[in-house]
Amino acid sequence: MKSFNAGVNKLAGVAIAATVMTGATMMLQQHSAQAQAAYGSYIGIGGTIGISSDDNGDGQQIGAVITTRYKFLEAPLSLRAQAFIGSGTAIVPTVSYDIPVSWQADAYVGAGVSFASGETPSPVGDQTSFVIQPGIDYAIPNGNTVVFGNAVVAFDAYEEGGGTALAVQGGMGLRF
Repeated sequence: MKSFNAGVNKLAGVAIAATVMTGATMMLQQHSAQAQAAYGSYIGIGGTIGISSDDNGDGQQIGAVITTRYKFLEAPLSLRAQAFIGSGTAIVPTVSYDIPVSWQADAYVGAGVSFASGETPSPVGDQTSFVIQPGIDYAIPNGNTVVFGNAVVAFDAYEEGGGTALAVQGGMGLRF
């Protein structure tokens, strides 16, 4: 019986050593994994709501937005542009830093400029201004559809009284 126990102990020792060696080998061969969303560039359309207004009460409105995103492959950066269409119009290009939330979703924060035109304020104001754009993109699994939502905060956006403009957007896009 003593020799049987000694054999079992040797076998157990070999099994433990093999397990440790296999685990160590696997750990040395692993590459660091970085989460990144499984989608990239898209073009989309949606709606916008201007939350703020100038001293005359202009700017609060509902309109349309056309949006694009160009995703850089190696860096967590994207170029984005939105065209606001309503009683006033504006184009807002931004550069964003993308933060992967899951394989389908990215949160982001961007910075850029709002170029507004027209007599009536757009949802992001009626003069050229600096903007910050936080948002999220969600790729619907097994398809080319992206759902997006964001806000644009434009500083010193109104000719009448200055002030900050806030607009909220949402819609759907197609990946390319």
